[in-house]
Amino acid sequence: MTPTRNMGFVEFVAFTALMFASVAYAIDSMLPLIIPMGEDLSPNSVQSAQLVITSFVFGLGLGTLGIGPVSDAFGRRPVIVAGIVVYMIAAALAALSTSMEMLLAARFLQGLGVAAPRVVTQALVRDQYAGRVMARLMSFSMTLFVLVPAIAPLMGATLGNLFGWRAIFWSFLVFGAVSGLWLWFRQPETLPPERRVPLQVKPVLRAFSEVFANKQVMAYLSALTFGFASMFVWLSTIAPIFDEVYGRADSFPLWFAVSALLSAPGSLVNAYLVMQLGMRRLIFIALVGQLCLIAAVGLLFLLGGHVPFWLFFVFMVSHFFTVGLIFGNLNALALEPLGHVAGTASSVMGGVSTMVSAAVAAPMTMLYDGTIAPLVAGVGFCAVASLVSMLVARRWD
Repeated sequence: MTPTRNMGFVEFVAFTALMFASVAYAIDSMLPLIIPMGEDLSPNSVQSAQLVITSFVFGLGLGTLGIGPVSDAFGRRPVIVAGIVVYMIAAALAALSTSMEMLLAARFLQGLGVAAPRVVTQALVRDQYAGRVMARLMSFSMTLFVLVPAIAPLMGATLGNLFGWRAIFWSFLVFGAVSGLWLWFRQPETLPPERRVPLQVKPVLRAFSEVFANKQVMAYLSALTFGFASMFVWLSTIAPIFDEVYGRADSFPLWFAVSALLSAPGSLVNAYLVMQLGMRRLIFIALVGQLCLIAAVGLLFLLGGHVPFWLFFVFMVSHFFTVGLIFGNLNALALEPLGHVAGTASSVMGGVSTMVSAAVAAPMTMLYDGTIAPLVAGVGFCAVASLVSMLVARRWD
């Protein structure tokens, strides 16, 4: 069935928010369940379960690389539906996993599938709206999207307590079915055949070449990659820290929800300050602020071997808050010299930064030793690397 009328504005905002939320729900709902997964599937190496985040992200990055051109060639609806089907099949495989290797492979496949609804939905928006109306729609969608990181861990913990950790993967089937059916019955195709572009390798290779040949773009891409890596280290280790270091496993979903809500205004603060201070200065301020907090927490740990929970929570919220001052600005700076190939370049940079950051974060998460030391060291390394990349980028301004 192909609907012939576009959704109303309010319905389309809700639909867009749900599609954007597919990634956040698939990551954040895992956090309270990492330890139970490890204890069940890998009792001799429980920390290997932390790779359920990075394996998913690596698949997402690989999918992001090529999904844009595929949707330009075959249309938005079939590509999103195909991605949702892959996402659902992978969720079923994960729910039925009998080993950690099988679970990680399923998570990689799930990330590969979810790239379609996450990335191609932006093309749906661009096909139908422009200018201030598009900005208004995206703002409303992002406002609803912020609720997902706050709710997802609670959903994961509740399902895990009631039915075991495998239940969260069955919930992904429900999530995929709802979003897929909503798209199929309510959203018409927005890219008619006459506007489609044949799938070609050359434009993607040309975008790759331009991205990697531009030293300034590469410096900003490096800063963005280490920023993503820092977040993945947080997401992979935060639940074990709440459990083993602070004995707050039961209340972790609530604390994470509070941290998500407190850090969400970072993007709004950036929208206000960027016009006054500029993107580069805001990024430097945010990175230096991160390093000061990391140094303070790290020094306290070295002197006393323990960091009070209240200080660790402030550290976490502050770090998440600064993300709102970094990621959007770095994306804009990296794309600035590539306006003539912005669409494909954005896909290339998104895919590369996501995959490389997952590869950087994976060994850091495996160093977790029951203390906050590996987390502090990992995010400290990433912040220094991002700051150095920004300093290098200034040479080509």
